[in-house]
Amino acid sequence: MMYIPKKFQQSDTTALKAVMVEYPFATLISCSELGVEANHIPLMLKRVEGKDVLHGHIAKANPLWKSIAEKAEVLIVFNGPNCYISPNYYPTKMATGKAVPTWNYVAVHVKGHISFIHDNEWNLNLLDSLTTHHEAQQPQPWSIEDAPKEYIDKMLPAIVGIEVDITSIVGKWKVSQNQVEINKQGIYSALSDDTESHARKIAILVNSYIENTAQT
Repeated sequence: MMYIPKKFQQSDTTALKAVMVEYPFATLISCSELGVEANHIPLMLKRVEGKDVLHGHIAKANPLWKSIAEKAEVLIVFNGPNCYISPNYYPTKMATGKAVPTWNYVAVHVKGHISFIHDNEWNLNLLDSLTTHHEAQQPQPWSIEDAPKEYIDKMLPAIVGIEVDITSIVGKWKVSQNQVEINKQGIYSALSDDTESHARKIAILVNSYIENTAQT
């Protein structure tokens, strides 16, 4: 279970799912007789027969599909934007010196029951959806049809599909909600000038809490 102070708890389902879509490269954590395992897998959030599921695949050479039982419970971690927060960002530090570094981050934890799919057609459809989604921003998007059919047919048996029936989604947005307003403003100003994209995204989230405070 993830430790989530109430101030950092994210309960907006739409926001949680948005992170899962924007940051699809997830860590799938499982437990078997071999111990705790972690696999890093791009996953797609889908709606199937009225329920939320995650679809992905692993190499058939990966022993995961043999080491854990069908429908075993797994934990999947999606990491959103994150960055270091310096005490120098806090105006109050100048007055009191009472400040220490911290780390701001967004994380989503998903629990569910995993199934393994050994069906070439299902896996082909998965690969087509996966590549279509991630190629969308390319100047000339690649598609499955661009590769020789016999080559794809040969590759398909080398993968195992994954479907996770989602049972719970929880999120933690640690973006300086616990700081006084002047420090939030200082963090926003410092991160807005940062050239690193994660820092700028954290700045946007910090600013959203500034705006929420102003409206209440």
